[in-house]
Amino acid sequence: MELFLQQVFNGIMLGSTYAMVALGLTLVFGILHVPNFAHGNLYMLGAYVTFFLISLYQFGFWAAVISSMVILGVVGMLVERFVYRPLIGQPHINMFISAIGLLILLENSVAVVWGTSAKRIPHPYPDTVHLLGITTTQQRLIVIVAAVIMIILLQLFIKKTIHGTTIEAVAQDREGAQLVGINVNWVSSMTFAISSAFAAAAASLMAPIFMITPTMGALLVMKAFVIIILGGLGSMQGAILGGYILGLVESLGGGFISAAYKDVFAFGALVLILAIKPTGLFGKESN
Repeated sequence: MELFLQQVFNGIMLGSTYAMVALGLTLVFGILHVPNFAHGNLYMLGAYVTFFLISLYQFGFWAAVISSMVILGVVGMLVERFVYRPLIGQPHINMFISAIGLLILLENSVAVVWGTSAKRIPHPYPDTVHLLGITTTQQRLIVIVAAVIMIILLQLFIKKTIHGTTIEAVAQDREGAQLVGINVNWVSSMTFAISSAFAAAAASLMAPIFMITPTMGALLVMKAFVIIILGGLGSMQGAILGGYILGLVESLGGGFISAAYKDVFAFGALVLILAIKPTGLFGKESN
């Protein structure tokens, strides 16, 4: 039982990270209706910015995390403005190619600046915690708590603020939103900023636990796409639930079957759920 609870806890921690990354990707997909394959590399860049601020400028951990979110928010706005916005209305393949180009550019730029060797941020909270037979570190608990807080704040922002309402309006009908006076370009930039900031937060929180490398975003973005397809394209609730499902599947499968195949379990879960519900958990049938 203790092993089971330990794996469930690890799955919730992984799921918290996946949910934050998938939420950002879902927001961008809702605005542009094009998958942003560079999202995983923005996640990677967020981890490196945090590492850079802590190692070179001696930032405290939370100061570095918040600074990384702000910096990646600005980067996200620049990406939207100069990479994606000029391609709106063009064939989707153009945005796809631009995303791949941006992915390669970010990955190689980080490799040139910081090198290709793996790095890790020193543990800001290394103390061990024992709870209900589970042994973990404070940092892992912080990942879960911080993710829940950020998810709740994002939900409140989307549902309770004017800016959040405009994001929903543009996601539902870009031309209609423009006709009623919504500045869709600003909404797109704001959405990219939020998306990139969430990716930076997830990466920064996980950086003291796992090693960071220039290629760390490649598999993660694939998993994020699994999550948003699993939850239903464009569904924020689906992205959250899908993230935690994927984390639990990986952790339980890796813990009780084989850690070597934990990534295979994730894609297997996708196939199984889509075979039962092709639109995803929260997807709607198209008319």
